[in-house]
Amino acid sequence: MKKIYTLSAVLAAFALQAQFTVTVQTPADFKDQDAILYTLNGSKDIIVTKVQSKNNTWTFKYPNNYMGMMKVYFPTTNNTINFISENKNVNIKLDIQNNKVKDVAYLDEANELMTKQQEGSQKKELILPALTQIKEYYKDNTDFGKALKSEIDRLSGASGSVDAAKHPFIAYYSANKSKFLSDTNNKVSQDDIINFLDKSNDMLESSGLLRPVLVAYLNSGGNTNVAGSVDKLLDRLKVETPRGQTVLSELIDIFDVYQMDEFKTKYLGLAKNLKCTINDRLASTLKSNANVEMGAVLPNYKFQSASNTTAKSIHDVKADKKVIVFWSSTCSHCETELPKLLEKYNDLKAKNIQVIALSLDIDKTSYSNKIAAFPWINDSELRGWNSSYVDTYNVHATPTYFILDANNKIINKPDHVGNVLEYFQLK
Repeated sequence: MKKIYTLSAVLAAFALQAQFTVTVQTPADFKDQDAILYTLNGSKDIIVTKVQSKNNTWTFKYPNNYMGMMKVYFPTTNNTINFISENKNVNIKLDIQNNKVKDVAYLDEANELMTKQQEGSQKKELILPALTQIKEYYKDNTDFGKALKSEIDRLSGASGSVDAAKHPFIAYYSANKSKFLSDTNNKVSQDDIINFLDKSNDMLESSGLLRPVLVAYLNSGGNTNVAGSVDKLLDRLKVETPRGQTVLSELIDIFDVYQMDEFKTKYLGLAKNLKCTINDRLASTLKSNANVEMGAVLPNYKFQSASNTTAKSIHDVKADKKVIVFWSSTCSHCETELPKLLEKYNDLKAKNIQVIALSLDIDKTSYSNKIAAFPWINDSELRGWNSSYVDTYNVHATPTYFILDANNKIINKPDHVGNVLEYFQLK
């Protein structure tokens, strides 16, 4: 018994050592009480905890080891700050103007270094190619030529090497971003990417690199052999493993975003037929897709502050048919499509068809100005892509449409407003 007790004490002590805190400070006039801490899994933000401020300071306690991207979101003011964790305390101070983040000061060593690395990388990607072209027109022995060469040399080494023992995540992120996502690196093969995805440690899922590296992998295989490329990758990773399932989930979402329906259908079917234990990442993709399958009852949504209705939720709206549209006042396609829906709105109402528009806006003024012209039901959480209905309804782009029957079953998923009007024979 004594040995068991001692082991428990050691494990408890280790857990305490693994814990770190994230502290965010703001000026006293910042009008937000709540803040939400997120980690990252592939391209999905994962909620960790929600805390309230004490003297305009938010302190999050993270109980486990974690190296990767994190963010804090202030839901009332729609402010988001991004940072990294290397399993050490994070300290951030915000400069606020009119309830918006004006500047972010990272007070811990890791985030300060990461900021410098990213600034150097951006300059290298944006400025260095232009300076290299200009150099051809100036001789090295002129004052300007010498200065130009000096700046090129400086930017060429701007990112600098990072001590992997001291800053493992920064070293991992910088090296692999440069290798796999740099515009100047054309030597990476599909096999190189497969080896990286197969052999990488857990920082791959928390780095934010997984989605863009997968896109680079698909692009490297060309448009004519997408299925071959994906099958080759999944065969190597073993789709039953956690890494294989996370990659499969990301691929399904990528095919959704780029409207590659044939491949989405194929690999979503593969995911549905897996007989192994499903990890959280793939489970969330399966659930959000199941929510919006043809014939499924669209999950209900309780309105926040809806206009042009007394109904409390989507299911409370009584109509023979409903058109659900996810949109934003900053979406150029919405600017083109919604006026066409507006032209036919009276015809839709005459057929007892109701339009329910859920906005992914952030700015209240922009949203309010736009919906003044829309006589249908409008609602928004004013949280942009942090809105709760993004995951629930598998929304990857705006506008996104669903047509429901009187029982809230999905009977059509139009790609464009023209398809909506054609379905109702109003085109």
